[in-house]
Amino acid sequence: MAKLTIVAKTVAKTDSVESVKSEMLKLIAPTREEEGCIEYFLHQDNEDPTILIFYETWENYACFERHMSTQHFKNYVNTVGSMIKEKVVYKMTRVG
Repeated sequence: MAKLTIVAKTVAKTDSVESVKSEMLKLIAPTREEEGCIEYFLHQDNEDPTILIFYETWENYACFERHMSTQHFKNYVNTVGSMIKEKVVYKMTRVG
């Protein structure tokens, strides 16, 4: 089965960038310990600091689904909900 690549783009409200980033950083250590997590990296755009992107690789879709049901992920979603302007999650399979 092909591995799953996730690119999750979050646009924080201007006055909440540091808070959103702080909450995202809290996700890294526990997520990297999850079964099926191969890569989990946070990036911030050099031109627009409100744009934060997680680049993730998972063994399969089921592992990613389990990630979204973890307590640390649920805490993140509940905490940042009012601090973000936009969120887009791309679920992809490598083709080349």
